[in-house]
Amino acid sequence: MTDTRRYKYPLQLPISLKDTATRLAREDGVSLNQWIVAAVAQKVGAVETAETFLRKRAADAVESDLTHYLDKAPDLPPDPEDELLRE
Repeated sequence: MTDTRRYKYPLQLPISLKDTATRLAREDGVSLNQWIVAAVAQKVGAVETAETFLRKRAADAVESDLTHYLDKAPDLPPDPEDELLRE
């Protein structure tokens, strides 16, 4: 994070989450703001790392390898709990 400019964002947290974050920040010896910034940075890093990994794996994918496994799957409707919610 080399950009020193800051953006103020009016963050709204549930009280219980804010209280827990405050406690954890205190335990880490940092301000709540510093703790939240670190938490967001950690999440961004994890998501970007996962995306890079998955894109790299997908680039090497061979369609026939996937269809081989799909052809072996039973032709059953999904469990009702597995279906996407449609609004």
